Amino acid sequence: MLHPVLRWLVPAMIPLATTLVSASESTASGSVPDGQERTLNFNVSTSGYPPYIIHHEDGSYGGIAFEVVSRVANRLGYDLKPYEIPRKRVDAMLLDGHIDASPRAREWTTEPSEFLFTDAMVSIREVFFTPADSDFRFEGVEQLRDVTLVTPLGYHYPELEPLFENGTIERYEVSGDRDIFTYLLHGRGLDAAVADLGVGQWIIRQNNWHGQFRHSEQALSDYGYRLMLRPDWQRFAEDFNQELAKMKASGELDQILDQYR
Repeated sequence: MLHPVLRWLVPAMIPLATTLVSASESTASGSVPDGQERTLNFNVSTSGYPPYIIHHEDGSYGGIAFEVVSRVANRLGYDLKPYEIPRKRVDAMLLDGHIDASPRAREWTTEPSEFLFTDAMVSIREVFFTPADSDFRFEGVEQLRDVTLVTPLGYHYPELEPLFENGTIERYEVSGDRDIFTYLLHGRGLDAAVADLGVGQWIIRQNNWHGQFRHSEQALSDYGYRLMLRPDWQRFAEDFNQELAKMKASGELDQILDQYR
C-alpha cells in the first residue's frame, strides 16, 4: 500500500513526465514547443565556400546558401548559430548532435543514407573554363584526350578518374579555387580548368577578369546543393522545403543569386 504522500505524488508526476517526453521528441524532430528558444546550429566550414558560404573580415557570414538558410530559419522562428567545422569532422558532429545542419550535395557524402537532405537550394554545375581565345571545346567525356586539366587539390571526379589513371588526360592540381584561374590564365601547357559555374563566375567577378574566360555549355556534373541535416530533423526538413519553394516561386531566390553572379 502506498504512503499517503506517494499516492498524491505519483499522479502529479505523470503529466510532468508526459510533458518531458513530448518536449524531447519535439526537439529531436527539429520542432521546438512554442515559447521555447529554437536554435539551428549551422556549419559554415573553416574557410567557407564562396559564393555559397562567405567569411567576411568582420567575422560575419554571407553567401548564397547562408542567406537562404538564414532567411528560412528566421521565418521558421530559429536562431541561426554558425559553427566553423573542419570538413572531416562534419558528418560525425552531425550524427552526435553537436551541429544540426551543413550545406552539402548528397553525391559528396560517403554515407548519404545516414542523413536527411532538403530540396536543392541551387545547382552545383561543374563545367570547363578556358581562356577566351582557347580552341578547347568540351563535347563529352569520351571526346577528351591529350589535354591537361587544372583542378583543385584533392578533388575527386568520378567521370574523369579513369582517364587520369590510364593517361588519356592529365591533371595539374592547385591549392585554391582562385589559383585555378590564375594558372589557367598565365601558365603554360594547361588546356582547361574544372570548376563549379557559380564559383568560377564569382572569382572572375571578384578579380575583374570579365572577358578573359569562357566556359562550356555542357556540364561535367550537375548536383543539387542542399541542407544536410541530422536524421531526426524530419519536421524541420519539411518546413524548410516549403519555405524554399516559396522563395523560388516568388523570385526571391533569383534575387539572391543575382548578387553573386
